[in-house]
Amino acid sequence: MAGQPQWAFPDAVQPKADDAQFDLARAFDAVVLVRAEVPEDGHTAATLGTERGGYGAVIREDGLVLTIGYLINEASKIWLTSHAGQVIEGYPLAYDQATGFGLVQPLGKLNAPHLPRGLSSEVNVGDAAFVIGHGGRAHSLKTRIIAKQEFAGPWEYVLDEALFATPAHPQWGGAALLDAQGSLIGTGSLLMQQMVNDEIAHVNMFVPIDLLHPILDAMLTTGRSPHPPHPWLGMSTQDADTKLIVSRVAQGGPAQCAGVRMGDLVLAVGAQRVTGLAQLFRTVWQHGPAGVEVPLTLAREGQEFHVTVKSADRTDFLKKPKLH
Repeated sequence: MAGQPQWAFPDAVQPKADDAQFDLARAFDAVVLVRAEVPEDGHTAATLGTERGGYGAVIREDGLVLTIGYLINEASKIWLTSHAGQVIEGYPLAYDQATGFGLVQPLGKLNAPHLPRGLSSEVNVGDAAFVIGHGGRAHSLKTRIIAKQEFAGPWEYVLDEALFATPAHPQWGGAALLDAQGSLIGTGSLLMQQMVNDEIAHVNMFVPIDLLHPILDAMLTTGRSPHPPHPWLGMSTQDADTKLIVSRVAQGGPAQCAGVRMGDLVLAVGAQRVTGLAQLFRTVWQHGPAGVEVPLTLAREGQEFHVTVKSADRTDFLKKPKLH
């Protein structure tokens, strides 16, 4: 490897050959560093930044890299760095909004092995696992699956069953979660706090690899999932003790155009009262495909009122990659 990592996990939590039933060195070599540049006028620049960094896992012999999509969303330039120090430009081939997966195609031969894809459905709570980051053993971690449960994100995002693991990796974005056999079972998405054994602990949330299997071919050929896009409202919502509070509205997005403001309380979608994020988003999606009108009941300064939001396809607001 070129150079030495500037930080390292304590030796006790780094993966050792005796801990694994697979070739650890090969797994380290299969994880690359992902660096992306996003234009300042990109739709996501204000929230995700214009310079983004994380990891990605090589999943095919041709060097295809799987990462978490927010790293490469609207990217104008991507660089991949292998464990051996090779630096090569990449192309943001696909981003699936529903799962959060992103694909990067190296624009040249990437000298790195690929990871086998496993089945996250066959992993059980309590199973040992490994989080592999770029930088070899020093940046990799022995962990354990502590939950497989629903996850809803404020940005109109729901996973029926996400994977949660602790101890947590501090550089989680795009990190590879491997099972005991060395197969890829998840892609790092978030660092969160969660109750573990009656104590608050830092945990990582991973997008399960099973969600990639049925959509991979379509992502490779069309750049997106084969499923119709969900109706997007363009508002981030926080769940504060069963109160759903609008924390942000996208500039020029559907919610802002309908008069929704930061601080509004979301009470109902149509005739359905809503008290949780997953329920809110699923109720919106039940109204139809992107473009459908969604009636909302909101509260502002103690007064209830109704608005109708003409939803959109979120990807229509994003800058598209250019092959150069």
